[in-house]
Amino acid sequence: MDTKTALVAAALTLIEKEGTAAFSTRAVCDIAKVTAPTLYHHFRSADGLLSAAIAEAFEQFLSSKRAAIRSTDPVAALIEGWDNYVGFAAARPRLYAAMMARFLSGADLPAAREGQAMLRHRIAQIEAAGRLAIAPEAAVQVIWASANSAALLFLGTTLQPGVDMGTPDPVTIARLRDAAVQAICTPALPE
Repeated sequence: MDTKTALVAAALTLIEKEGTAAFSTRAVCDIAKVTAPTLYHHFRSADGLLSAAIAEAFEQFLSSKRAAIRSTDPVAALIEGWDNYVGFAAARPRLYAAMMARFLSGADLPAAREGQAMLRHRIAQIEAAGRLAIAPEAAVQVIWASANSAALLFLGTTLQPGVDMGTPDPVTIARLRDAAVQAICTPALPE
């Protein structure tokens, strides 16, 4: 692994363990076993490294999303993608929170744009199959909002010390997903 890749990996490790509040060049350099001038040579600033780490996190997320979608049925594929999205947030809550913070602050993240394009494409496939019950953009918003709502349930249990919300109930998560899918799709026709 080259030094630049090692620094990004170290940054991701730190974010996943402690969140962005604990992010510092010193901590990253300790994990990567390099000096601060080496970090600044590759990234110019701590924010440059953080941006590169978040971009890599989005790439990892998209890679897992591409691998997760197996169904040729567009509604089933949408469900697979939704489950993958929420599963990523559940497995890596601090990283997901950092990713969303960057995304919502307006950072230019090509992989985030690609993820949104994947969702729009999936909705277009459902529409082409005659299964979309609402306008495509509204469907995108419903699915995106429901996946983020479910993800927030996992973040709350991890990122709020002293607030015991309990582990999200898988049945509740599935109901949230199913309600969103039912809101945007017409019932399947019997075969």
